[in-house]
Amino acid sequence: MSRRALLRGAAVAGVAALAGQAAAQTAIDDVINAPRRGNWDDQFDAQVSRANANVVSNTPILSPSNVMHVQQAIANYQAIVANGGWPQVNPGVKLQLGAIDPSVQVLRQRLMISGDLPRSAGLSNSFDTYVDGAVKRFQARHGLPDDGVLGEFTLKALNVPADTRLMQLNVNLQRLQDVVSKQLEARYIMVNIPAAYVEAVENDRVALRNTAIVGRISRPSPLVSSKVSDIILNPYWTAPRSIVEKDIVPLMQKDPTYLARNSIRLIDGNGNEVAPETVDWFAPKAPNLMFRQDPGKINAMSATKINFPSPEAVYMHDTPTQGLFNKLMRFESSGCVRVQNVRDLIVWVLKYTPGWSRQQIEQVIASRVNTPIPVSDEVGVHWVYLTAWSAKDNVVQFRDDIYQLDGNVQLALETNIGVEQVAGSISVDDDLVPQQ
Repeated sequence: MSRRALLRGAAVAGVAALAGQAAAQTAIDDVINAPRRGNWDDQFDAQVSRANANVVSNTPILSPSNVMHVQQAIANYQAIVANGGWPQVNPGVKLQLGAIDPSVQVLRQRLMISGDLPRSAGLSNSFDTYVDGAVKRFQARHGLPDDGVLGEFTLKALNVPADTRLMQLNVNLQRLQDVVSKQLEARYIMVNIPAAYVEAVENDRVALRNTAIVGRISRPSPLVSSKVSDIILNPYWTAPRSIVEKDIVPLMQKDPTYLARNSIRLIDGNGNEVAPETVDWFAPKAPNLMFRQDPGKINAMSATKINFPSPEAVYMHDTPTQGLFNKLMRFESSGCVRVQNVRDLIVWVLKYTPGWSRQQIEQVIASRVNTPIPVSDEVGVHWVYLTAWSAKDNVVQFRDDIYQLDGNVQLALETNIGVEQVAGSISVDDDLVPQQ
């Protein structure tokens, strides 16, 4: 890039920052001077509520253009902080559509300052559909269920001070710049760990988004920058020694049919299968054998696995426990990433690998035959930790700092309560050694 082009880019960024500050100041002034509207007037417009809740962008999180969006957000938040931030919302009643309470005025002011509620909505006591839409938009921006109800986690997110959010944006701008400074592949898979979701990106556009389950606090998912090596259809799952000792042996002591019922075979060092009834399950030490689960519906990785080189030997895979994807906080794995609708992602990865249409993939899965598929083209894999970003003008996304890496304990909103694994249960991907 020439020096002139660089200076021109800096000038554009500077203008955007100044414009952002001016817009933020205007928003604050308009909130202060907002008219006090009556109850249930022409603001009752459900279509506006639905429109405000739409904060999704087809621009990937790791798009270079998002650096400018985050810089503009920082300028906006600097202006908000300079003007006193936003008020704390402490309602005495449950706030949801239809509520009438003085605390709604404070909520309106809070949402106006952050850009979630139009300034024309005014400062009445009514929780009308404008406020409902604004709350849903706020919830969507923070990865919360957009039900329009001010529950515990929505209130906690609302009451994070503006200067704390500004700090969070600055921390994540540096993370984003570190990633996008690398030459990303034309096609890559991005996992944003705090958001617990996956983007499949092609030519700087999001082709797919998938919900994910990532590492729990005690076994966090690592940062990864790699490339897909192969796809395994109908993978084997090999239990790690820790699970053998702590879980499987005690289960076999109680129920000698456990291995057979779960399609787990015992393999010795020579590759020979060992009958479970020949093993002394009450011996002081667990048997020195491989515990390998056959492919199938109850396999811990279900039908598919995405392999790529990484120091931690992590991978992405399917899961037989699909209900976990419906949880708010999906921090349940031992470091690997489980992907909802992973077959859609597999089809996308294999798009340029000859001989692997959706129909052919489904046929192999139905056969339950272990099948490794080398990937023909270059597909990157990037696991990142971004708790604040902006991929669309004036839409800033925040997430719970689940691993407490942002430097402020208030950003870990304790929405992770209850996600730690219960002692004695078997985590699907405690197997951190890829097996075929």
